[in-house]
Amino acid sequence: MRLNGKTAVVTGGGSGFGEGIAKTFAREGANVVVNDLNSSAAERVASEIALAGGRAIAIAGDVTQHTDWQVLLEAALEDFGNVQIVVNNAGTTHRNKPVLEVTEAEFDHVYAVNVKGLYWSVQTFVPYFREQGGGVFVNIASTAGVRPRPGLVWYNGSKGAVIVASKALAAELGPDRIRVNCVNPVIGETALLKEFMGVEDTPENRQRFLASIPLGRFSTPQDVANAALFLASDEAEFITGTCLEVDGGRCV
Repeated sequence: MRLNGKTAVVTGGGSGFGEGIAKTFAREGANVVVNDLNSSAAERVASEIALAGGRAIAIAGDVTQHTDWQVLLEAALEDFGNVQIVVNNAGTTHRNKPVLEVTEAEFDHVYAVNVKGLYWSVQTFVPYFREQGGGVFVNIASTAGVRPRPGLVWYNGSKGAVIVASKALAAELGPDRIRVNCVNPVIGETALLKEFMGVEDTPENRQRFLASIPLGRFSTPQDVANAALFLASDEAEFITGTCLEVDGGRCV
């Protein structure tokens, strides 16, 4: 088991990519703290992990709030005694639409979840990781931060910020043996699919987006989980500051 004896915090773990990451990490031996704004979703995933023989707890919380991050750390330590991995997966978007139609409230929400959430993650866990002699952050960014699409300007910008911040964090925190890497998924079949497309989820509209992906399909939670697993594992102990595209060739 590639994560045996380790504890991982996974934000946005109640569905989509986060659920896939949480369950994959548990299968690989990790204790998992499943965080989600939706408490019932987090509890469902933690329960399914337990039924499959893994160890997990569910902690509801808002990644934009410092106090909720402190609760996450305290809960992980209380139940599992330590933390080695934080996966910053929680994210959101504004609907795909012309830039001048995006409201200030939508802009603020996207940056609060996608960027400020990472800020609070770092503020909370870096001091702990320094005390422990190291740790790992895996940040789920997006191909939108590498090859942006029209209609998602501020979402693109928020994911670009995550990518650049991750690289800067890797450079600054390397001497503390804290690794920081990104996974950049292409559009996937998650709850946000319709928002990303900006149109109804029909076979015809899906095909418009699939046409830009050489391998011809959307990303899946398992695709993203496999990449996150590698970057979180000791197999990647000399890898930091990298961004791994999980995109079927979209960014080629």
